[in-house]
Amino acid sequence: MTTWNQVYDPFGNAWLSTLAASLPVIALLGMIASGKVQAHIAAVLSLVLAFCVAVFLFGMPGDLALRASGYGVALGLFPIGWIILNVIFLYRLTVEKGWFATLQQSVAGITTDRRLQLLLVAFAFGAFFEGAGGFGTPVAVTGAILIGLGFSPLAASGLSLIANTAPVAYGALGAPIQGLASVTGYDPYILGAMIGRQLPFFSIIVPFWLIWVFAGFRGMIKIWPPILVCGGSFAAAQFLISNYVNPWIVDIGASLISMAALVAFLKVWQPKEVWTSPALRGNDPSIGYVNGGRPVSLGAAVPGDLPKVDLGGRTATSREIAMAWVPWIILSVIVAIWGTGWFKGLVNPIFTWKYEVPGLHNVIMKVPPVVAKAHPEAAVFAFTYMSYTGTGVLFAAIISGLIMRFSPWRLVTAYIETIWVLRYSLITIAAMLALGVLTRYAGVDATLGLAFAGTGILYPFFGTLLGWLGVALTGSDTASNVLFGGLQKITSEQLGLSGILMASANSSGGVMGKMIDAQSIVVASTATGYFGQEGKILRFVFWHSIVLACLVGGLVMLQAYVHPFSAMVIHP
Repeated sequence: MTTWNQVYDPFGNAWLSTLAASLPVIALLGMIASGKVQAHIAAVLSLVLAFCVAVFLFGMPGDLALRASGYGVALGLFPIGWIILNVIFLYRLTVEKGWFATLQQSVAGITTDRRLQLLLVAFAFGAFFEGAGGFGTPVAVTGAILIGLGFSPLAASGLSLIANTAPVAYGALGAPIQGLASVTGYDPYILGAMIGRQLPFFSIIVPFWLIWVFAGFRGMIKIWPPILVCGGSFAAAQFLISNYVNPWIVDIGASLISMAALVAFLKVWQPKEVWTSPALRGNDPSIGYVNGGRPVSLGAAVPGDLPKVDLGGRTATSREIAMAWVPWIILSVIVAIWGTGWFKGLVNPIFTWKYEVPGLHNVIMKVPPVVAKAHPEAAVFAFTYMSYTGTGVLFAAIISGLIMRFSPWRLVTAYIETIWVLRYSLITIAAMLALGVLTRYAGVDATLGLAFAGTGILYPFFGTLLGWLGVALTGSDTASNVLFGGLQKITSEQLGLSGILMASANSSGGVMGKMIDAQSIVVASTATGYFGQEGKILRFVFWHSIVLACLVGGLVMLQAYVHPFSAMVIHP
């Protein structure tokens, strides 16, 4: 079979080649940020542009580009679209029966202060779902819960994205670290420990940052004790588990410790002034978005859709509160089980369909300097349908639906309704993954990576931003690590830097790109019902993403060159 070698400098000029490689992502983010082009249309148009760049500028054969795009569509629907579909299905069921209104009341029973609710739900609870499931699960769940608690759509969307940063490197039971180990050859335990010497700083910073964005500096400083308890307990657990246990259970362990510490602290401490406004401090364009100011959410206030059920002003009983948590407890338990290696080892040999994409598998060659030695790119669609996190979520939704006494027929019709509500979001995610996979197989992403690799003494900073760029492009810290991990190792060794430091920096820097990747933004807009407003969400989180990524880069620079920070570095 004839192979095709990737070309990283088609113009013989690094600047022109880098500019050409950046066109699809600039177009995608530009259209979304403008707010004038709907997300699904922007995604499809950007995919068409990426196809043209790959074929006409980088010399990729057209049939390979088509196959890569189709492969990306499949990866977009499974597992990411599959997770979102089933999480929203469960959420809609709880809304229809009124159980979500009870859940809202129970969270308010812990604290009515919106700032503290954000810490509990967006940061700590979201970190649990990141650790157990990843791939969009935490933003979908926390966004839906926050909108149900009465937060404005922009606040629920943007703040869920900002909160879902520090835990991402250990998401889905350490999937990003496993991916990084697979392409660098480093021990995943060592990589996990090194990342655990970078991200705990930001596990403390991010909760403060989150509340500052929501309530302003004064609103944040008035509740600094619980913020420190929440972030500090998470950071301490993140460091200890990653360095002395293993990298697989970091998020689950740290999130449970953080939630317990925060709830215990709130039993002895409450703010003097309770912050009750659900809107962002300052101008919040999502207030009054639908129906005279009612926040919109899937199943909660979508015109012509499910009616919002409340408790008629009464206080829920202890039994009702306990039952309202049952679907989410079932979800947490099942997702945690689904993410374990033993469960995957049990079901994958039976319930897996592996499809080697014809005409694409092992046809494209990745070549130096991106890799040390030329090797073919595999293209195998492993349809592990039983072990997908989304399948676990579906089981949780069905079990919860039966407990809530939905008839089997109503579960079927509710599922069809959910598919219809999410149709544009699923198209968007499929097109965006197609774009990411196409640019990867065309070598376009590698061209951008090589531009960062040529920064010399500043490489620890820009190498960290390379991880940020990788996640922004692919939507996944795992994918970014697989894409750029080998390049980080090769470049750092050429510059006399620690390969483990820079490989880890790729993952640590990447977590800050999670909030601006187009897939996550679509997940957030879907979960909160903020349809067609993805541009506002992107504009809201964009600069936070860049500043936090630069702070990570600054830390890596200190680790590379300044004692005592350099003493934190693990060397191979």
